[in-house]
Amino acid sequence: QLQLVESGGGLVQPGGSLRLSCTASGFTLDYYAISWFRQAPGKEREGVSCISRRSSTIEYADSVKGRFTISRDNAKNTVYLQMSGLKAEDTAVYYCAARRSIWSSSYDYWGQGTQVTVSS
Repeated sequence: QLQLVESGGGLVQPGGSLRLSCTASGFTLDYYAISWFRQAPGKEREGVSCISRRSSTIEYADSVKGRFTISRDNAKNTVYLQMSGLKAEDTAVYYCAARRSIWSSSYDYWGQGTQVTVSS
């Protein structure tokens, strides 16, 4: 069964850190570019970061630059999102999604999402 699974979400205080993981099952991530999205209650889904198949291209939303880092370990079939200096406005459900390349017009797979809550 082809599947993406996110993990690592939870409750953290402002200024804290979390590392999210996105792991593929049933297929290899070697052939896919990966993006992270997030959606807060009452808000539209927004792009957070993306990484190309060989990590040659990496992009971040302006709101997370300098605080978030995306990386991948293809041997482990996993993409990570390291989040530091977390703020209340980072609270959202975070999703990973896979597409054949950064030039593809649509995503082939989506994860189920993991909740990140930043609160004191």
